[in-house]
Amino acid sequence: MKSEMRKCSSCGIYTLKDKCPKCDLPTVMPIPARYSPADRFGKYRRAMKEVKG
Repeated sequence: MKSEMRKCSSCGIYTLKDKCPKCDLPTVMPIPARYSPADRFGKYRRAMKEVKG
């Protein structure tokens, strides 16, 4: 089942609507993107992780 829960990026409340009822700004899906083993930029992210520590 697909999640319909959305989160307002400015005030942080969760809602089922496309616009926040409190501040009337667009809401976003709080679910992270799916992992893909064919990620084109994965090697760069891992390299930066090693550099930063």
